[in-house]
Amino acid sequence: MEKVEHKYIQVNGSKLHVAELGSGSTAILFLHGFPEIWYTWRYQMTCVAEAGYRAIAIDFRGYGLSDPKAEPEKTTYADILSDLLVLLDALCLDKVVSIAKDFGARLEIIKVDGFLDELKLILVGFVRKIYILFSKSELPIAAENQEIMDMVEPSTPLPPWFTEKDLDIYGSLYERSGFRTALKFPYRSLLEEFNISNPKIDVPAMLIMGEKDYSLKFPGTEEYIRSGKVKHFAPNYEITFLPEGTHFVHEQLPDQVNQLILTFLGTQHESMSRLLSELFKDIVLLCHGG
Repeated sequence: MEKVEHKYIQVNGSKLHVAELGSGSTAILFLHGFPEIWYTWRYQMTCVAEAGYRAIAIDFRGYGLSDPKAEPEKTTYADILSDLLVLLDALCLDKVVSIAKDFGARLEIIKVDGFLDELKLILVGFVRKIYILFSKSELPIAAENQEIMDMVEPSTPLPPWFTEKDLDIYGSLYERSGFRTALKFPYRSLLEEFNISNPKIDVPAMLIMGEKDYSLKFPGTEEYIRSGKVKHFAPNYEITFLPEGTHFVHEQLPDQVNQLILTFLGTQHESMSRLLSELFKDIVLLCHGG
């Protein structure tokens, strides 16, 4: 990832980290989930940049290299959404294609002196357990009086597609922000009200999901997606399941996910070209008719 350009942008009183690759006219904005950071999109950023797009991935407030709030425990969805809008304005982007995962997708709808080494060890251990625990197909449920992270045995290996080097990068990039924001947002902010009057998404959208994603085991989730009920709120929604994919499908099967993204982007580009062509014809005929 040597070619990635890293910058910091002042947003709502804090510096947010932005990673960019490519210089195409169409910007692709990558939004990470929990406990991820911009680095989770490394394969997809390289892919779309090589295909002629401008890839932009951010660290949300309090994640990775971005500053947290003065009181991280008070971070809300409204804070993050406001950050995004200001950030897009600072980047002079009035239109982007968004690729998001986990709580990042929900947003589309709406140095510790003396303790640094210890902090990094704690973070690395936590991220290790997250990747081990949630890359399985079963919904992890802790026993009574058991912490969910204690379900992971110390000797359990990482998934084969997530390396010790990747883990070390996570630990290094979280040294700046710590982990207090990530422990508050998103999951302790899920009940935040947005009062959206019309939640329908009319723009073309695509869901890429692993058949072995544990989240499908939440009651009603799989039936809601597979039955097509979700299209009531997103009529132009394409859904693709990857048989061996897990919750981290974009890191586990990057080649397959990258190809699906490029195909989707190409299809939308062709549709827009045809629309503009027909519109131009109508304008010409109207001019001649006048």
